[in-house]
Amino acid sequence: MEAKRDVYSVWALPPEELRPRLMKLMEGLRSEFGGPQFEPHVTVVGAVSSTESEARDLFTKACERLQAYDARVERVATGTFFYQCVFLLLHPTPQVVEASAHCCGCFGYKNSTPYMPHLSLLYGDITEEEKKTAREKAYVLDENIGSLSFKITHLALYKTDTEDKSCKSWEKVAECELRTS
Repeated sequence: MEAKRDVYSVWALPPEELRPRLMKLMEGLRSEFGGPQFEPHVTVVGAVSSTESEARDLFTKACERLQAYDARVERVATGTFFYQCVFLLLHPTPQVVEASAHCCGCFGYKNSTPYMPHLSLLYGDITEEEKKTAREKAYVLDENIGSLSFKITHLALYKTDTEDKSCKSWEKVAECELRTS
């Protein structure tokens, strides 16, 4: 019998002390614009179809050779589809881009577009006008969010059924702490 295949993603997790601030901002945007609740994260590897054991093995292998790295927000930006509605655009520093390239290589994941590191604040199908308002509201809710810097010290493997726009089925499968020296 063939093992069940699901969709998995690798996420960089913001530091524990930053999570309440991000969650408050995300909740503030959801209260006005709707959309599902999800964990703050920076996608490192997009949706990959795999068995759980295979995904866990690849994730462990990817984490072994990776060091903690710095992330810096460029600005609050908006995108063109549901999962990139309103987000914090990160500077694509060599460290940030190489972390994604390394992990994508381990998973055999080919990006159809150049990597755009970002931390989503709001998922949704809203108008351009609403996105603009949401972007402005993000700065009202947290005026210094556009100059945020933080260290990525943990990656997580998530089961992410991209068909589930409620995100309720999404679950963390594994987490690793990255080397700091």
